[in-house]
This record gives sequence, structure tokens and C-alpha cells, in this order.
Amino acid sequence: MSTSPSLTETIKKKISELLNIKKHWFPTVVKYTWIGLLCILLGLPLFIFTVSIDLFGLYGGMPSLIEVENPENDLSSQLISADGVLLGAYFRYNSNRSQVSYHELSEDLINTLLLSEDHRFYDHSGLDFPAYLRVLWGLVTLNPARGGGGSTITQQLAKNLYTRNPDKSLDGLIAKLGKYPRRVIQKSKEWIISVELEKNFTKEEIIAMYLNTAAFNNNSFGIKVAAKTYFSTTPDSLNLQESAVLVGMLQNPTLFNPASRPENALRKRNAVLYKLYKKGFKIKTREQYDSIAALPLDLDFKVQDHNFGLATYFRTVVNNYLLNYCRARGIDLYNSGLKIYTTIDSRVQKYAEEAVSEHMTTLQKGFVEEWKKRGRNPWIDDDTHAEIPNFLKLRIKQSDTYKNLVEKYGEGDDSIKIMLNLKKPMTVFSWGGERDTIFSSMDSLNYYKRFLQTGMMAMDPISGNIKAWVGGINHEYFKYDHVKQGTRQPGSTFKPFVYGLAMESGYSPCETRKDISPSFKVSGTVWYPPNANGSKGSGIELNLRQAMAQSVNSITAQIMQELGPENVVEFANRVGIESKLDPVPALCLGTSDVSVFEMVGAYSTFVNNGIHIKPFFITRIEDKNGNVIENFVPKTHQAINEQTAFKMIYMLRGGIEEEGGTSRGLSRDLKIDNEIGGKTGTTNNASDGWYMGLTHDLVTGVWVGGDERSIHFPTWDFGAGTRSARPIWDKFMTKLYADPESGVKKGQFKRPASGLDISFDCGKFTEESDSVIVDEEPWDINN
Repeated sequence: MSTSPSLTETIKKKISELLNIKKHWFPTVVKYTWIGLLCILLGLPLFIFTVSIDLFGLYGGMPSLIEVENPENDLSSQLISADGVLLGAYFRYNSNRSQVSYHELSEDLINTLLLSEDHRFYDHSGLDFPAYLRVLWGLVTLNPARGGGGSTITQQLAKNLYTRNPDKSLDGLIAKLGKYPRRVIQKSKEWIISVELEKNFTKEEIIAMYLNTAAFNNNSFGIKVAAKTYFSTTPDSLNLQESAVLVGMLQNPTLFNPASRPENALRKRNAVLYKLYKKGFKIKTREQYDSIAALPLDLDFKVQDHNFGLATYFRTVVNNYLLNYCRARGIDLYNSGLKIYTTIDSRVQKYAEEAVSEHMTTLQKGFVEEWKKRGRNPWIDDDTHAEIPNFLKLRIKQSDTYKNLVEKYGEGDDSIKIMLNLKKPMTVFSWGGERDTIFSSMDSLNYYKRFLQTGMMAMDPISGNIKAWVGGINHEYFKYDHVKQGTRQPGSTFKPFVYGLAMESGYSPCETRKDISPSFKVSGTVWYPPNANGSKGSGIELNLRQAMAQSVNSITAQIMQELGPENVVEFANRVGIESKLDPVPALCLGTSDVSVFEMVGAYSTFVNNGIHIKPFFITRIEDKNGNVIENFVPKTHQAINEQTAFKMIYMLRGGIEEEGGTSRGLSRDLKIDNEIGGKTGTTNNASDGWYMGLTHDLVTGVWVGGDERSIHFPTWDFGAGTRSARPIWDKFMTKLYADPESGVKKGQFKRPASGLDISFDCGKFTEESDSVIVDEEPWDINN
């Protein structure tokens, strides 16, 4: 009878077997482990070397040593005001970047970055081997999160500069095998570049370079733009909480974006702050940490683009100019880091925009109410004076929306009408702020066509420097620029060119004419230029200064008839009008289109003793290193003699000083201890209102009207320059004079150095307004 082996014998047998396996297996494991380590120790340097030289084209190119020593960083070009304020930047989509130096970074930002991302930064030379062991342990234990990241700040910089989204055409053969081989090669290049960066730059330079190249979403690249975008501040002013938000974004700017994912950003910020607490930086106790972690994000979020900030229309116009300028010189405007210094003064610009906003809010409300009372729409036919039929249906066909629908469904398909009338959520502009609504495309067109627009420009008449430029009411919703891009009929603001030629031809401001409309033969018929009230004249005798001050059409037409339209055109061209002017009798009433830009330049000729300076908006351009590429000098020429210019200033002052002058209604405070010239203008079809305001150091033009000529004011009086445009100038100048820092001051116009060639004997004048009396001899040359 056989018996089973005892338990003890079985155990002994198993142990013996295990020992026998170990006896043969263990030496083998040890042997191959040493071989593996030896291969790594010998092979890794060899591998890195072959990557660095791109052996047989296997790995793709590396940046040269010169490139590493001088890393090219795509930089947005900056537009800077005359008083040093950043107006905006020009950049490609998703590449808005500006540089700062290490000394422009706050202490809180630097320490938050180092303690959170790379606390051994000052102890390594680009590669942090203890961190790699931690990462390896995380992989071995199947807990990568616990292992954390191993990239140093220097490696992140290398990635930002050279290996993030590289040009695939530069990949080697191995990288083309797939995603993972390509990533291994990129990582290897990253290590090599990191070591070279550490050799060629100080630690402080590497920190600044890293923050300058980091992505922060929302068109924000680099710490300077990020600080401005998310907190409306500068890198040297970032506090602990703000720094923690931005440093937290470095790991994943989309996931931890405080604008779009505030809960994630708050959680990440507090995680960064906890690291600071554990390291003992500023947060010393748990109570302090809990207190600061409870604070909200406190964003001041504004995306940096041309729809926001100061001088939005100006920035767009200058962008087009700069593109042509740079293209001719082989410069890329969007990544060369140019600094473009402009003539715009941020304070003057701010007051111009405020004046436009304040007046247009009120004017728009009245415009809508007046048309509503009449039960009509503002799109009016000039010939029939009736509402244009099917106006919106005709205009929608000019839109991209309509063209896209035609492309999709075909011309005449019923689906087009259905889609155009399909209501959908949208955000629209209003003077009370953006509002959400439910509109169809037709509703939207109907809504926006009712808005009045404006164009306004202010210029120093002596230097030619443009100080303020407001091209419309809101650049985000209305892109068209009404300063230089748009041209409209100037109405009576053209009359000074008729009278200017008269003064040059020997006429005196004091000589008289009767208010009787002359006759002109036009196309076989007789035309009598009517006055604003529709009459052919009152028969009253007025001197030329009074006639221009009261904007009497009949007397202006008499001067035009005496001098000839062709000569008036030549005079207007000489003083600065570049648009085509039709040499016809009606030109005296301002029937040919001109721009605000031209009008301001032309009127400035009068103030500048007859010297025309073409409006000027860039003073110099520098490269990213501060080297001047070009200094700009305004174009000037002696357009008229100083005697003629001086007489025209006297004429233009008549609008304020003469009884019935169209500028008499200006605010009392503007006129005290100040010399002002002004001219209103209104087109006879009630679609354009103008005002030209002159002082010794600032000439300003304002136009108000619809985005297209078919949009009319409810009445001629409602759209008159005195009501539509003059109040903007009034508010603007009042704000400037109230601010001693604006640089704009009250004073007298320049007198001719040679004295006067005639005597102004029109008599003394007395101005009475709100109990303020000014009694003086206005044109004593010795004043």
C-alpha cells in the first residue's frame, strides 16, 4: 500500500525547486540588468549626440547655436500714443505677444512661478534629474499624477521656442513613423536645447523669456498681455492671487482659463497657493491660507483686440497703412515687435470719445422718437421725399448672410426667405450697453439701419499732429470709418473756401452784399440758390463776415458767381481738399463729397498762417530692439499767404461774435478769455450735419449722419449742424479745458508777422450771453 508524501516533504520539494530556479534565474536577471544599464549609460549619450547632428536625416533639424543664443520670438507690434500709452497691438490670430524684462516682473510672480513649477531652478543646469526619478516612480507604481511633471522652466522655454508644434516638413525619418516616435525625438531635442539655453543665458533671463513665450488663451501670449487681459494691470504689479491664477494657467491655459472656466481656475489658483503655504512663502499659517483661498478671482477681463480700448477706428486705419509700409520693406508687421509711435494723445482721445458717447446717446433717442411720431422710417428718397419702398429687402441682398444663403439654396428659393426671417438669439449694440435679444436677420438689419453715426478728428494746426480720431459710435458693431474712409457732402462748412478765395482776391470781410439769390443757368434752366428757409433772400444788406457767420447761401452764391467755380476748386485743393470737387455753381453750398480728415487739414491752414500741413499720425517706428527704422516728417507747403489766412480766422470768428452767428450757442465758459472760430454745415436733404471748430492750438471736425445717405434726419432743423454736430465739439472742448493735463489751453490765434494789409473797420462788437459781456477790439494787431 503506497502512501502520499508528507506535507513536510512536499514543502521541502517546492523550496528545493524554487532554489534551483533562483540558482539559474537570478544571475541571468542581474547579468541583463547590468547590460541594460550599461546600454543606457553608453547609448543615451550616443543617441542624444546623433539627434543633435541629425545623423542620416533620421531626426530632423535643430536650431543652430546662433539661433539658441538669439531666440526668435514672434512679437506683436505695438501702437503707442504721444503720451506713452499703449493703444493696441497688431498680431496674427492667437499670437498677441509683448516682451518684458526680468526687472518688470513682480516678486510675487517670480516666487509663485519658481515654488510652484520648478523649486530647484537655481540648482540645476536645465535638466532636473531628481524630478525625472519621481516621474519614473510614478510610472512604475502606475500613478503618474503622484509622480508629477519633470520638465524644468528651461525645458518649457525650449518647448515654447523650438519644439512646440514644429514645422512637420523639418521632421526626420523617425518622427514620420508616428506620434510617439515623433514625441521621443521632440523630447530629446528639448533636453539638448535646454542645456544650450542654460549655457547662454542667466537664470533671470530664462525666467523672463519663459514668461514672455507662455500661452494664456484669449489672444494673450506672454505675461505682459496676460496681465493686461485678465487683470488690466502690468506684470510688475501682479499680486499673490493674480500671480497664482496666471501661473496655474501655464499647465493648461484652456482647462484653467479664469474667464471661461472660473471654477477650474479658482481650484487651480488655490492649489498653487497651497504650494506656497507649504513652502512658507508669505502664507505662514493655515488660517492665512484659508483666508486667501476664500477670495474670489476678481478678474478685470478684456480681450485685447481692436474692438476695445481707445482709438479703435484709428488703430484699424493705421493697420492698413502699416501693412503697405511693412510689405514694401520686407517686414512682417504681425510678428516683428515694432513700436509705432503715434501723434494721438490718449487724454484728448478719451475726451473725444466721451463727448461723442454723451451726445450721440441723446441724439439717437430723439432721432428714433421723432421718426416714430411721424409713423415713418428714416430711409427717404431725395427726389420724391417719400419713404424708399422695399428698402430693407434691397439692402439685405447686399449682405454676406443673403449671399451665403443663395449659394446654399439657389437664387429665388423659398428657403432663403424663411432663413432670413428665422429668429435666433443674438447680442446687439445699444447705447445702454450690449443686450441679448431674439432677432432674425431682417430684424437685425431693420434695427441697425436706424443708428446715427459720427466721424470726429482733432488736430494741432501748427504741428499737423492728429490728437484724436473717432471714426464711429462703436467699432465692434460698426466697422466703417467716417473720418478718412468715408466722404460726405459738407454743406455750409465748404463756404470758407469760397470766402477764402475772396479774401485772397482782395475782398474785405467788411464789404457788403444784399441778401438776394443770384441766378445761374444750369442745364438749360435757371437756378436760384435758396437760403436755409427756402427763400431767395430777404434783401437785407450784410457784410461778408456777417453773411458767413449766419451761413447765408445767397451771398455765398454771389461770391461764387463773381470768382468762378473752377477757381474755388483750385483754392480748396490748395489748402488741403484732395477729393474730386465738381466745378458747378452748387459747389458753394457744399455738394461735393469730402472727408473729415481733409476738412480738418484744410481749416488748419487758416490757423497756421496759410501753411498747409497734411494731417499726420505717426512720428517714428522702431524695431523690437529700439532701433529707429524711420522718423516721419509731415508734408507742408505755403498754400495761401498769412494775410489771407488771418482774414479767414477773422471771418470764422464771426460765427461766435456776430449777431445771428451759427456758433453763438456755444457754452459761455468756452468763450471767456478765448478766441474761437466755428462753422456749421447741414446738407439740404437733411442727411448730414457738420461742425468745424477752431482754436489757436486745436482744429476739430465733426460729422453726424446715417451710415448711408438714404438715412435722413426727421427734419432739417433736427439734423442741422448746430444740433447734431456742434454739441459734440462743445462737450469735447469743455472737457479739455477742465483738465490742466490735457495740454489744450485757451488763447489767441497767431497774428501775421508782417501786420495787416487792410484795416478791419467792421466796428466793435458786444457779445452778451448768460450775463457775461465781452467788449473788446477783437483784431488789434498789437493784442
